[in-house]
Amino acid sequence: MIGLVLAAVLTFQTGAPSGLSLPPAPAPTLSPEARQLIAPVLDGITTEQARQAALPPPADINERFLRMYRLDQQTRAAATDIDFTTLPPDQRQPAMAAMWTAIGAVDESNQKALLEMLPPEGWFYKSVYGDGPASTAFLIIQHSDVDLWRRFLPVLEPLVATGEVEGQSYGLMYDRLAVAEGRPQRYGTQMTCKGGKFVVDYDALEDPEHAEERRAAMGFHRTLKEYEALFAGYPSCEED
Repeated sequence: MIGLVLAAVLTFQTGAPSGLSLPPAPAPTLSPEARQLIAPVLDGITTEQARQAALPPPADINERFLRMYRLDQQTRAAATDIDFTTLPPDQRQPAMAAMWTAIGAVDESNQKALLEMLPPEGWFYKSVYGDGPASTAFLIIQHSDVDLWRRFLPVLEPLVATGEVEGQSYGLMYDRLAVAEGRPQRYGTQMTCKGGKFVVDYDALEDPEHAEERRAAMGFHRTLKEYEALFAGYPSCEED
């Protein structure tokens, strides 16, 4: 599923040193080249939002989830094709920040709507809501923040055994939270940038000798090498 592949993106963070309170820096002015580079993402968001605004209210929960899915995924599909290394060094981070700020606004809107729809049992069971809504709910939480990952990871874990949640989904969220907390990944789903390419960081894997066994147990259909090969055609990346 493209959504599961696109979930393995890098997170860029900025902030003031601990103990200091700094006024917000003015946003750098983007060059015409930078604006043109990220235009497919920004235009895609605007176009999809306008399309949905012209539609009647969703007929049911499936239609509502479908609209949320389109906003979540269409922008990310365009983002994976953008090669920021084609810009001058001083324009790369501002262009990335502008793009992810726009995507983040969509994500926050989806998260707010999802939490308002959350059923009493705490998750959208496949047996009740179907594969589409359940998968979309996962993607929206996967594209949220540490607080929501911590909230929902314990909810998802027991549902893997019952078939209500895909093992791959749980594995992706587990690894994303582990990386955010500075812990080793368990399944190797979150890629890192080395030599301009997205690769698996075997040094950051928990018990790497048994990683393939853990992946197979959670339903991952590709080995780590096969998973890494999916990223071979991605644009060049820059190491932190």
